[in-house]
Amino acid sequence: MFKKKCISIFISFSLFVSMAVSVSGNNRQILHSNEYYIKENIISKDNANNNSLNISSKSAVLIENNNGRILYSKNKDKEMIPASITKIMTLNLIFDALESGKIKLDDEVSTSEYAASMGGSQVFLEPGEIQTVDTMIKCISISSANDAAVSMAEYIAGSETDFVKMMNEKARKLGMKHSNFKNCNGLDDSIKSGHFSSAYDVALMSRELITKHPQISKYSTAWMDTITHKTRKGEKEFGLTNTNKLIRTYNGITGLKTGSTSKAKYCLSATAKRNGISLTAVVMAAPDPKKRFSEAASLLDYGFSLCKNYSEKTSKIIPETLKINGGKKNEIKLKTLEDFKYILVNNESSDKISRKVYLKKTVNAPLKNNEKVGKIVYLLDDKKIKEIPIYTSEAIAKSSFFDYMLLLIKKLV
Repeated sequence: MFKKKCISIFISFSLFVSMAVSVSGNNRQILHSNEYYIKENIISKDNANNNSLNISSKSAVLIENNNGRILYSKNKDKEMIPASITKIMTLNLIFDALESGKIKLDDEVSTSEYAASMGGSQVFLEPGEIQTVDTMIKCISISSANDAAVSMAEYIAGSETDFVKMMNEKARKLGMKHSNFKNCNGLDDSIKSGHFSSAYDVALMSRELITKHPQISKYSTAWMDTITHKTRKGEKEFGLTNTNKLIRTYNGITGLKTGSTSKAKYCLSATAKRNGISLTAVVMAAPDPKKRFSEAASLLDYGFSLCKNYSEKTSKIIPETLKINGGKKNEIKLKTLEDFKYILVNNESSDKISRKVYLKKTVNAPLKNNEKVGKIVYLLDDKKIKEIPIYTSEAIAKSSFFDYMLLLIKKLV
């Protein structure tokens, strides 16, 4: 009798496993959609070429930082001498190194003979002088210090030459098609030497810095600060004054960087944020210092007048759970790691924003935490504007033989 019951259980278990495998094979469904790719993210040629702003700078661009759309442009791809706005890329790499843990803010950086010899805009670091990474960032952001920029380049990459290779690699990743760097500070640069950028490329690296590393604003919006030189001659306090006058006059300013040489004229990348709307305005080769600030402010004003912020909590859109085949649990909780945010421009309406949720009907164990199992695709006028992945919220192990047996016994009982 016991033997017959064991045989019965084994046959039932075999059928159960067979059904489970069949279900696993048939129900695992991945939905695909046609992807929409915006090659040149310009909202409209009429807005982008708005001549009523009377921008006298040789090139200029305005973008909104959430989606990178161009709101205004004038000679946006013209290759220009960037001067010290070169340091925006230098700061990007510094903050990338901080984020990765390669360096820390309290690390001590020694100034080389070469770094101390930079000249131009500087904080007069002496050979062998040691300052923290935090202090070096202050010097670069507030006083546009060439000596501090080279010191950090050497600290991160071993030499300025190797650091410049990193700058150009980062530029390629950001899609900066009209830029090439020969140094980390923009000192004595020229297009013939191979050191150049464009207003749009400057906007791209500015957007990367202000959105990926918003802590830069703590440095770039400081009007005045001090550092202490500690050398063999003793200690001496040195004052830093910001070269970006907009930080005292423009509502919502978040940065970012000025630049000027006799060849580059006057350049500025200005970033600002109001009511969840983040903008970057870049002017290059302005005829005088006042113009670069007034024209950047005009561009920002124009951008804020065009834009409206729209957002939606994605956690309320997705199903709470998803069924699992062959796991220690029958279902798994789902999550997203970001909410939907979009900047509506001009006559764009939130009523025309639609969404589609793509989700596997079932998934097979084992599953890792943060494993992608679907996505939310947002569309505006039937054009894709954003894709947000849907992830698992925990790890689920695969059921063992004994788990199946226990489940089967429970069913039979």
